[in-house]
Amino acid sequence: MNDRLNDTTAAAMAHIDTQALATHTAGSWREHIVPALRRYIEVPAKSPMFAPDWVAQGHLHRVVQSAAEWVQAQRVPGLTIEILQLKTHTGQARTPVLFFEIPASAGTDADRSPAAGSGQTVLMYGHLDKQPEFSGWRSGLGPWTPVVDADRLYGRGGADDGYAVYAAIASIQALQAQGVAHPRIVGLIETCEESGSADLLPTIDVLRAPGNNRLGDVGLVICLDSGAGNYDQLWLTTSLRGMASGVLKVEVLTEGVHSGDASGVVPSSFRIMRQVLDRLEDSATGRLLPERFHCEVPPERLAQAHATAAILGDTIVQRFPWAHADCGGSSAFVLPTTADPVQALLNRTWRPTLSVTGAEGLPSLQDAGNVLRPYTAFKLSLRLPPLVDAALAVQSLKALLEDNAPYQARVTFESGSSATGWNAPDTAPWFHQALQAASLAQFGVGYGTIGQGGTIPLMNLLSQGFPRAQMMVCGVLGPQSNAHGPNEFLHLPYAQRLTAAVAQVVAAMP
Repeated sequence: MNDRLNDTTAAAMAHIDTQALATHTAGSWREHIVPALRRYIEVPAKSPMFAPDWVAQGHLHRVVQSAAEWVQAQRVPGLTIEILQLKTHTGQARTPVLFFEIPASAGTDADRSPAAGSGQTVLMYGHLDKQPEFSGWRSGLGPWTPVVDADRLYGRGGADDGYAVYAAIASIQALQAQGVAHPRIVGLIETCEESGSADLLPTIDVLRAPGNNRLGDVGLVICLDSGAGNYDQLWLTTSLRGMASGVLKVEVLTEGVHSGDASGVVPSSFRIMRQVLDRLEDSATGRLLPERFHCEVPPERLAQAHATAAILGDTIVQRFPWAHADCGGSSAFVLPTTADPVQALLNRTWRPTLSVTGAEGLPSLQDAGNVLRPYTAFKLSLRLPPLVDAALAVQSLKALLEDNAPYQARVTFESGSSATGWNAPDTAPWFHQALQAASLAQFGVGYGTIGQGGTIPLMNLLSQGFPRAQMMVCGVLGPQSNAHGPNEFLHLPYAQRLTAAVAQVVAAMP
């Protein structure tokens, strides 16, 4: 890779006081962002998939309005902000989207700051909708109870990814405090990401309307909804898995019957469920059986996996809260699917995996009588490799699960949200240099690259819509941060450094 910087990028990087940048962003977090995030965490702003009555609840509107008021209160020169909310063709309200715009600045120090060069735009992205509560929060913690413990801010949504809009604005403020030039910046903060971003896409179409393209020529996308391999350096996400979800239901009776009377004659819906899932997954290894759900790992990503494994080592598997049992005076922990760090990385980023995330038809243990149940339903989450088309995968999945049902049981698969994954474009020399310089300045070590097993539906659309843009997909979801699960936390020192690093990269854009 050519490491030579163009003159504009080199000048921007040379004239930034990186220590002052770090001090400014740390102060913004301490004085302004953490209090705002505390208020945000208190609101159960669950995504529409988990709160169908979200309009009546008003929580999504509340967090968007609160974020908009906070942004306005920062008095960033030239900033304009609005809340966009479209309707469907049937007149139903779509979830609101926060859109802000900051004009390019040549900086206030004419002797040191280069003028904004290319005229391109930086697009900053985040979301404010949240996953459900989940169970298992530690004593004193809860999804809607913000708690700062040491360097961690606990509560649902703070790390995934309510902090994004606040960090984005703070990064620009830090540049302007030094009079550093920056390009034009727009922000898209949605409230439907955890439900597949279906409402964001029509909003983008409106913003990119012919003759009134308010997004502009996007040359850099900064997505703050991803993760980090550790809290010791800047991490760039280079791929995201896709997802196909839905509900698989097996019905054998119209009502429950006495198990002593019917078992042995009426087939168990649970046993049929196991047979059907065996078509999809090898239960002994977890490997997805149909080859159409797999793809070849690009050589560059394979090389990056080896480099990342050398950095993270055993922490790749040790980062999870493994269950354990006392056995003969010693603890025996659950074993991972592989102890090889490279294979572990590839398993969670470039290979398909199946998870059962919910169930119906199963009474609680306390209420479980001797009844042969009429049906079993599982909510399935199938993570897809970045290069597998999600729409085709859903079609294949439905046919695979429904056809030729054992015992002619009624087997149905109702698809839910789906999204194709994403593979990052080639890294431009200026972008590589900017990331490296930012990581060295704010963390004292160069940046790392990592694929993520989760899904950000917007990224594929942005890559298609802005094929020349560089993609800075990053975030604060590091080891044990546990987004979507209990005890989700935001690592405050890392978030502060990431904010400063984002500022440096924005200033370095040619």
